[in-house]
Amino acid sequence: MPLNAFRPPSPTDRFSRTKRYELTLLVCAIAWLITEALYSKIATANLAMIFLLAVLVVAVNLGRNPAIFAVVLCVGAFDFLYVPPRFSFVINDFQYLITLAVMLVTAIVTAHLAASLREKAHDAQRRETNTYALYDLTRALAGAATWAEAQAHVTSFLQRQLGAQSLMLRADADGEFGAMAEGSALRIDRILARVAMKSHEFVRDVEDRGTGFAMVYLPLGAPNAMVGVLALRFDDHPVDDDAADEALALARTTASLVSVVLDRIQFAEAVQAAEVENQTERLRNSILSALSHDVRTPLTAMVGLADSLFLNKPPLPASALETAQALREQAERLSAMVSNLLEMARLRAGEVQLRLEWQPVEEVIGASLKLMGASLVKHPVKLSLAQDLPLVNIDAVLIERVLCNLLDNAAKYSPEGTVIDLAARRVDHAVEISVTDRGSGFKSSNPADLFRMFVRGRSESSATGTGLGLAICKSIIDAHGGTIFAEDCAGAGGRVRFTIQLGDPPTIEEEVA
Repeated sequence: MPLNAFRPPSPTDRFSRTKRYELTLLVCAIAWLITEALYSKIATANLAMIFLLAVLVVAVNLGRNPAIFAVVLCVGAFDFLYVPPRFSFVINDFQYLITLAVMLVTAIVTAHLAASLREKAHDAQRRETNTYALYDLTRALAGAATWAEAQAHVTSFLQRQLGAQSLMLRADADGEFGAMAEGSALRIDRILARVAMKSHEFVRDVEDRGTGFAMVYLPLGAPNAMVGVLALRFDDHPVDDDAADEALALARTTASLVSVVLDRIQFAEAVQAAEVENQTERLRNSILSALSHDVRTPLTAMVGLADSLFLNKPPLPASALETAQALREQAERLSAMVSNLLEMARLRAGEVQLRLEWQPVEEVIGASLKLMGASLVKHPVKLSLAQDLPLVNIDAVLIERVLCNLLDNAAKYSPEGTVIDLAARRVDHAVEISVTDRGSGFKSSNPADLFRMFVRGRSESSATGTGLGLAICKSIIDAHGGTIFAEDCAGAGGRVRFTIQLGDPPTIEEEVA
């Protein structure tokens, strides 16, 4: 399918092809009337100048081809009407033959130069018009803050300059296009649109599938970050190939200009989203910190009051003591949750300073298991520690907190009596520690979300928790420059593994006997 486009009309475009030739005949007829009136008053050779003037008028106003037609008519009329013998194409005088030859050459050259000059002037005017239009589009797009505003400016510009229907397709992170704009009559071939975006080159539809389908797809965005496609359909005007090339060049220039604007809009949207998220996170941390400080004091008092009930004289009844014990356990659990909230707020605020020391991994794991003794009574722990584990530069207290949180989660979300695997090994320039349970796994479409605040692996689970354990673990591991991952095991259960970079441990010299 040839590309049909609209370009600003030239003076010759004001008339149809047939009309231009009719006007050419009229101009030549007027020239003949003038020469006929002056025939008896001026020399015959001077009459040729009138015909040359007619050729020049046609060339300037009607174009090259009508000018050539005028040359043939005027030279033939001069020979037939005024060269002796009159009313005959026979030439008896050799001088008139030279006159006719010079007249013919002069007329052709004059017609060609006049038509070329007019075409160049028109091309310059058209380029100036397009330049001013692009400048206006640039100024309009400079104030566009959203994709919809940019779409409105581009649609209006392309309709005005090229007589083209257009639609900007925005691609998501997966390279798929969403729903088409409402009210748009332009039909889109999504396959061609994807090809244009992935190849970073414009694609032209070469099949004539009737009205409505876009004919050209231009990629939008930087070479390494395509954001969409500009689809175009030009009105069905029969034009030459030069006009089609000019229209396509203007469309590609427009697409390049829009790409810069869309890149700015996308960056502004990302900055705004990050700012909103930052403000939300700051407000959340402030609330967490305030609540943690205000709730910790009454919780401590509740634990103390529950303990004092066991010291009453005479002793309380057994049922009352059971109630006091349950009260103490719930207060301690709530205190642990508040401690998690306070620690999360401190970690997010950057108030925690790491106390880094070179520690053996085995001792940190052993200390964590000792702290978790009561919670792991119903879950045997299987250790798999590599023999070549080096020293690691860590804050031992915080890493113990990570291991305790992971072991506590594994115990809460796996059936009683199942084994918990705790493994440590060396992987390249890091130590990897993993905790694996025999539960139902995470079953999350995006495991990275599990490390966000207040997100739980299974929200419908009956196990107590606030969804802060893994978030605290991630903050601590990030502070150590490591990485942490959550994944479902091939059989059953879930695994959380984190890495700690090795660094250069100090050399330990052997004691001399």
